[in-house]
Amino acid sequence: MTNNKLTTSWGAPVGDNQNSITAGGRGPTLIQDVHLLEKLAHFNRERVPERVVHAKGAGAHGYFEVTNDVSNYTKASLFSKVGKRTPLFVRFSTVAGELGSADTVRDPRGFSIKFYTEEGNYDIVGNNTPVFFIRDAIKFPDFIHTQKRDPQTHLKNPTAVWDFWSLSPESLHQVSILMSDRGIPATLRHMHGFGSHTFKWTNAEGDGVWIKYHFKTEQGIKNLSPDVAAQIAGENPDYHTEDLFNAIEKGDFPAWKLYVQIMPLEDADTYRFDPFDVTKVWSQKDYPLIEVGRMVLNRNPENYFAEVEQATFSPGTLVPGVDVSPDKMLQGRLFAYHDAHRYRVGANHQALPINRARNEVKNYQRDGQMRFDGNGGKSVYYEPNSFGGPTESPEDKQAAYPVTGVAESVAYDHHDHYTQAGDLYRLMTEEQRAHLVANIVGAMKPVTKEEIKLRQIGHFYKADPEYGTRVAEGLGLSVPEEVK
Repeated sequence: MTNNKLTTSWGAPVGDNQNSITAGGRGPTLIQDVHLLEKLAHFNRERVPERVVHAKGAGAHGYFEVTNDVSNYTKASLFSKVGKRTPLFVRFSTVAGELGSADTVRDPRGFSIKFYTEEGNYDIVGNNTPVFFIRDAIKFPDFIHTQKRDPQTHLKNPTAVWDFWSLSPESLHQVSILMSDRGIPATLRHMHGFGSHTFKWTNAEGDGVWIKYHFKTEQGIKNLSPDVAAQIAGENPDYHTEDLFNAIEKGDFPAWKLYVQIMPLEDADTYRFDPFDVTKVWSQKDYPLIEVGRMVLNRNPENYFAEVEQATFSPGTLVPGVDVSPDKMLQGRLFAYHDAHRYRVGANHQALPINRARNEVKNYQRDGQMRFDGNGGKSVYYEPNSFGGPTESPEDKQAAYPVTGVAESVAYDHHDHYTQAGDLYRLMTEEQRAHLVANIVGAMKPVTKEEIKLRQIGHFYKADPEYGTRVAEGLGLSVPEEVK
């Protein structure tokens, strides 16, 4: 038998390429997973110099104003009192395309916000969808490779896309959203935004809750049909960028209401879906939306490169009162995003004007390429020291949570990838279902291997028999008997 073992870049065999090593089933992810770190670090360096993902984007300045008192849940200063305003910068983007790609393609939209608070910057780095295709960061480079260009033809490869999705059934929920009418927003102003991951809020007393962020557009949801989107892509590939700029320029300031879902910490152990699995949502019947505030975009960039292109975001850019969860996808992003920025923009990307905190930064980081400030001057450059340098503040540590288990590569306990995707399908009107099926059929027809089509049809059928049957009929195939 031919040895076809997957190996690391240094030739060692890889024992598990599907699950990162965590401390117990819920993590957190361990830095000892050298395969994960090598995989992510190499992936971040695959393109020069544009972003590996989210290359095409548009941005704007604005503010966030608190409209509801949530200080019982978090001590974060930007949420501290009704009426408080915090300046911010937002970048919207498509995920898979290059810098010159069209705005109106079917793709998730990045929805990233940098809040300039008095306690440092806080980034919410999400999408216009509440879930994602995968739930472990170790699979992210492979997933994005399928969205990029084939190494031989240099063309997009539908066979690779659907092969990966059909072999990763956790993607079904997000695929169903992407292929629905919401897969192509009419403008960047007419879509919702989500933090997607579960985060932890901690109040001044040290009490915590799990939360999810929802930004609801005040402009209403509007989408484009595939035909109109294709026409616009040919006539004006920068349509979304232009629309956002022109709306702000004429004073039609787009706005979103921020809501959170709040889950008591103890519910995480009993909820019917793992609340840290980013391929799942929390039912709003179980955890209703609670209003927090309002985001308004009211100023365009003066220079696209300096502000939009050099803006760097990371879910690891946190402030006191906001902590992370054991979400395996989030845990990987905490490393990968900052690492990508160090590679793409430079070790001192945080010091650039668009990324610089509005409060004074005090640390012992020195030197690096393009250090353009005072580099700490002659101040003490190590810690601990006897010369009055800045010291740690224990009250600002991230909140603790218990960890148990064996350090190993572990999958999520829950493997129901079908209920929520089926619920989404059943919530749709007949017109929306017809659009969804037509979009899927059109996207899957170029797939060259029938086995892949049948495997994916099986996933649709398990979500809802009608869903799978209609896709199969559209492709001129039958639902596999073993699925029925």
